[in-house]
Amino acid sequence: MKTGGQLIVETLEANGVDRLYCVPGESYLAVLDALHDSAIETIVCRQEGGAAMMADCHGRLTGKPGICFVTRGPGATNASAGIHIAAQDSIPLILFIGQVARGIREREAFQEVDYKAFYGSIAKWVVEIDDARRVPELVTRAFAVATSGRPGPVVIALPEDMLTETADAPAAQPYVPVATHPGEHEMQRLEELLEKAKRPFVILGGSGWSAEAVARFQRSAESWALPVGCSFRRQMLFDHLHPCYAGDVGIGPNPKLAACIKQADLVLLIGGRMGEMPSSDYTLLKSPYPDQTLVHVHPDPSELGRVYRPTLAINASPETFTEAFSGRGPKARPEWSELTEQLHGAYLDWSTPPETGPGAVHMGPIMSYLETVLPDDAIITNGAGNFATWVHRFHRFRRYNTQAAPTSGSMGYGVPAAVAAKQLFPEREVIVFAGDGDFLMNGQEFATANQYGLAIIVVLLNNGIYGTIRMHQEREYPGRVSGTTLVNPDFAALARAYGGHGETVEKTEDFAPAFERSRASGKPAIIEIKLDPEAITPTRTLTDIREGR
Repeated sequence: MKTGGQLIVETLEANGVDRLYCVPGESYLAVLDALHDSAIETIVCRQEGGAAMMADCHGRLTGKPGICFVTRGPGATNASAGIHIAAQDSIPLILFIGQVARGIREREAFQEVDYKAFYGSIAKWVVEIDDARRVPELVTRAFAVATSGRPGPVVIALPEDMLTETADAPAAQPYVPVATHPGEHEMQRLEELLEKAKRPFVILGGSGWSAEAVARFQRSAESWALPVGCSFRRQMLFDHLHPCYAGDVGIGPNPKLAACIKQADLVLLIGGRMGEMPSSDYTLLKSPYPDQTLVHVHPDPSELGRVYRPTLAINASPETFTEAFSGRGPKARPEWSELTEQLHGAYLDWSTPPETGPGAVHMGPIMSYLETVLPDDAIITNGAGNFATWVHRFHRFRRYNTQAAPTSGSMGYGVPAAVAAKQLFPEREVIVFAGDGDFLMNGQEFATANQYGLAIIVVLLNNGIYGTIRMHQEREYPGRVSGTTLVNPDFAALARAYGGHGETVEKTEDFAPAFERSRASGKPAIIEIKLDPEAITPTRTLTDIREGR
């Protein structure tokens, strides 16, 4: 006979969980007690949104469900930001939420929430475990749901009294991953379409990749001399210095890249959904009927034909598709080889940072410096804001599993993601890019980094505004500034107050020594860059936007 709390922990262990993220709460004390005797590492976070984002990053970088525990009511609602990211980004995650006792439900008891109603539209599955005997069954099922088809988040509510009751339950067995495989007929049809194509283009995206799958597809791209782009914030899926790489299919893409996709006669979309951001508001690929011949490869059949009608739909994971595609090649050198070379050259030009800009700090030389000193396996995390353009456009990703950023465009993701990434890969450098508004969404997780001795480095671009919104505001309502001005703390002093290392950069030449001191400190570090608000994009100032230039 074991308590529901003990059964929860045992089922997590049976499914290979070795770390979880939480903010403690009285509604699941029985689970916390069971964790006391477990080998599972419990990471105590400072806010539930940050905890859920850490779990998302864990799932993003491992392919296995990230595990998060939060308390009922406000804990659950705080965590919803991370669940929305995992849903839109197709990341496996399981969120456990404490719940009121079974006998007092439907009375709006203390912090009571109907989780099926609250999370029903963004989670893959929401369940409340009423009987401790069903814990092994339902928790193991959650692992299967979170990882099958299009991966995503599962929410499990745990009534407080269920966790303390004892039950005789079967021993938990691990879930069985289910992979979808392409058929030989579909692969032959793809070869036929490629042989007939004049201007093909490949877009990589989604989740469910591995280092092996990325390497396999890179070899296939070489065989076919295919031009390859990576979907928004999935840039780690192809080596940016490979001669087949054409660029980031994200927000504000290289105009030459966008034109090439629009003019392509065949688009091979692997793993991604090609949502609003990577499709440039559904203009690169028109919905529901693209101008191009579309071959869509996706692990979930419900995604095939949902937004775009494909000429050929292949229900397969990136892992199995790249395996099936590996070894196939053209009968002769493709006639588009020269186009592929031109696109890579255009990417190199596009991704070369500018040397100057408004103000005393210029981000272009800073990005050039980082490109020379960061190792290829450094992990870059970020949230949302115009500051992220400097990463997406000018950092050249070389290896798989080096990027953690929300395709959902959620602010506040970078710091908690960095905490999870550094715990997963303590031997690797982890760099956060953040804006001032972005950082203060979940910046308190810098305390978590300090608590666990995780030497992340936050490159914080402080321009005193909500930059993206101000940019849109100046374009739509020139000169009518409203609701976008920020008054910020001394971020370097804040880092030191947390126990970390702090630096302030007010001139371009100050950055390199500040970065090296941060590295040498061995502590979590914040490098605050005092950026001129005019430097809102790499190519246009706020004044340019306001005046319509």
